[in-house]
Amino acid sequence: MPDLPMSIYPGPVDHHSLEELQKNVSTFMIDQIINALIVQPKENKVESLPEPEKQDIIFQGTFNEMNRFFYDNEWSDGLPIAPPTLASIEEFLKYTDRAGDEILGILLPDKRESTVWNVAVNGVMAGCRPEYMPVLIAIAEVLADPNFGEENLGHTPGTEVLITINGPIIKELGFNYEQGALRVGFRANTSIGRFWRLYLRNVSGFLPHKTDKATFGGTWRVVLAENEDIIAKIGWDPLSVDQGFEAGDNVITINSCTSTDSIFSVAEAQEGMDRAEVILAKLATRIVDIQLYFFILSSLNGRSVRPQILLSPSVAEALAKGGYSKAKMKQYLFEHATFPVHRYEALWPVLGSMCKAVEEGRLPQIYSESTDANRLVPIVFSPNDFIITVSGDPGRDNCFICAQNGHIGNPVTKKIRLPADWKELLQKARAR
Repeated sequence: MPDLPMSIYPGPVDHHSLEELQKNVSTFMIDQIINALIVQPKENKVESLPEPEKQDIIFQGTFNEMNRFFYDNEWSDGLPIAPPTLASIEEFLKYTDRAGDEILGILLPDKRESTVWNVAVNGVMAGCRPEYMPVLIAIAEVLADPNFGEENLGHTPGTEVLITINGPIIKELGFNYEQGALRVGFRANTSIGRFWRLYLRNVSGFLPHKTDKATFGGTWRVVLAENEDIIAKIGWDPLSVDQGFEAGDNVITINSCTSTDSIFSVAEAQEGMDRAEVILAKLATRIVDIQLYFFILSSLNGRSVRPQILLSPSVAEALAKGGYSKAKMKQYLFEHATFPVHRYEALWPVLGSMCKAVEEGRLPQIYSESTDANRLVPIVFSPNDFIITVSGDPGRDNCFICAQNGHIGNPVTKKIRLPADWKELLQKARAR
């Protein structure tokens, strides 16, 4: 609606006193409202290309000319893209049994169909290999799942996500799951991570300065592959099992990851303390610090946050050696990743007391067991709200915490559907 008159408040509302608010509304805004009601706005035609059909050739030219054309039309993330030719798209479609025109869902804000075809188009542009196609489709299916909350991804905090992959496909496609996890430099991890942000631009329609209103924002994050060899060695279940699938299933899990923190040398020995508990005590402290603000935001919608904790293999082994299963680790964090109620009430006093949030049904009963402002309460609603994954350098005792944004980017897992002739297709791909 390019001609819709608007009344714009001058400056950030949160920073103004009541007197300033009243003055700005009664002067600047009232004048704009009156003007909008009595003056016919000047017609503002939006010049844009018509929505192309999937077989349409929209541009012909050199590589540099093509990149300039895509950039000018906001179909690029600013980096060079691979040309999505019909031949390259058809090559991607060979790696799925699903029809190119199959609709995976409708994505907001543009209400555009997510299809197998436009998944392939953006996969080509991102520099993916054709054999990544089943993974890309699973990612698009997460986006289309209402439980994920894709429509919120253009909000003020600029939420990015962490994409985690499990299953034999990790080794089949050459994902890095050891030293340098989450670092660019490995094609599968890197290009699939880039696909995520391109797909949000080109299909969902999240564009900076328009529909994407992130204050700072981030960029696509390299895909995380779990180290299932270490998981099996220490007797833990992989993330795929935690998310309701079978061990050995190929799955994608996507979780919002609005802010992060890295903790190093967590296994440093302390006098009189078990090494595993030294690690867990440090984790519990940092989880609260990085996750508390999002706990408050999520409490507005009655959802628990789901922080994702990445353990390097040596840390996971130390915890297992200390007698900790994943379930026991989660229980420890539930009991020790706690904060005094007064921190909640001081950060956003407009929300009122924590007991009030319980009365309104926004928080579970455990958060109002007394009115003592110094009582400790957990950072999540239940132990299973913690998401534990193992990856990274086997020779380092580091952890990485992803603070999750509750109802925005709620963790969703989808199975990666492979074509019937997957093994034969992989052999051909490796021969290229």
